[in-house]
Amino acid sequence: MVFLDAIYCHVRSEGQVVKKAVYIAIGINLDGRKDVLGMWVGENESAKYWATILNGLRNRGVEDIFIA
Repeated sequence: MVFLDAIYCHVRSEGQVVKKAVYIAIGINLDGRKDVLGMWVGENESAKYWATILNGLRNRGVEDIFIA
């Protein structure tokens, strides 16, 4: 099982405070062990960026996700 979510945070960028999306993926394996699979920062939340994240997880060895 994988939990996917994003939260907007205020960050300082080039002398200005702007909102950025912080994406997080948390996985639970069949034994019940939880792992933070990663955290990413993007300009805004979008399906295209989520696809990039999921492709990256696959490239890092995630073989199958039963529930997202």
